[in-house]
Amino acid sequence: MKRNIIAIAIVLTIFGCQKSNEKYASAETVVANEFKVPTDSTAVEKIIKTADMRFRVKNVQNAKEQLSRTIKAEGGTVAEFSIESTIQETDKVKQSTDSLKEITAYRTEGYLVAKVPSEKLDEFTNTIAKMAVFVDHQSMKLDDQSIAYLANKLKAQNRVDAIEKINKVASKKSANVESSLYIKDDYVDKKIENMQIDSRVKFSTIKLNFYQDNTVKTMIVANDNLYDYRPAFANRLWLGIVNGWTIFKEIIIAISNLWMLILVGFGVFFVARYFIRKNKIQGELRTKQLIENNQA
Repeated sequence: MKRNIIAIAIVLTIFGCQKSNEKYASAETVVANEFKVPTDSTAVEKIIKTADMRFRVKNVQNAKEQLSRTIKAEGGTVAEFSIESTIQETDKVKQSTDSLKEITAYRTEGYLVAKVPSEKLDEFTNTIAKMAVFVDHQSMKLDDQSIAYLANKLKAQNRVDAIEKINKVASKKSANVESSLYIKDDYVDKKIENMQIDSRVKFSTIKLNFYQDNTVKTMIVANDNLYDYRPAFANRLWLGIVNGWTIFKEIIIAISNLWMLILVGFGVFFVARYFIRKNKIQGELRTKQLIENNQA
């Protein structure tokens, strides 16, 4: 009897385990059907290469032209470039009365950003190294975007499935329309991100900084010191005498225009002189009277 009970318990346990497994498997099937995982889930290698170089050349302008030709020959393009000259020191030496010799020392630097095919990046950097007098700095960076690319691809496929499901239950309710538009925009964003990654994988970006030794340049320029354009000393002396005589005549003419003030001045002078003499005489008389009174 005891053995039969044990056998029955074992059979029930096995049967219960089978039912549980069947329920778990059915649940997994439902989840898999609800959230379809794309079959193409293998990460494709997406390596983005970037490089940076700084080097010295004999002539910046010639180097820029040669770099442009080399980039074009490699199937690349110039994305950005600039050339800048910075004056280090300048001086002006008198050459003649109306001209100066300008001596300028300046430094010229160039900056160029290029996009070249990734498979030719190493060859291109070697070519640049041969063009340079010497290389100050050279670096290369590899950025693996394989996982990000795969994530964008899987998400984009998921959004396609989501849009199909929304379209099946589509209605005129605004919520469905807005959800569909949002998912479509997000799908476009993921596709564009992958297109950008593809472009950066196909064409590597390299930044080039190059410069040349300080250059000294001389040129004849106009004399901007106005003092040097004045006449010679003898001419200026004679002109000063003539100008002084002219000023003297103008003063005489100005005085002649003020003849009334001159007469008033003379009148005031004589009146003041009269009163001063009168006061002086009266003072002398008072002094004499005092002396005579004291003697008496």
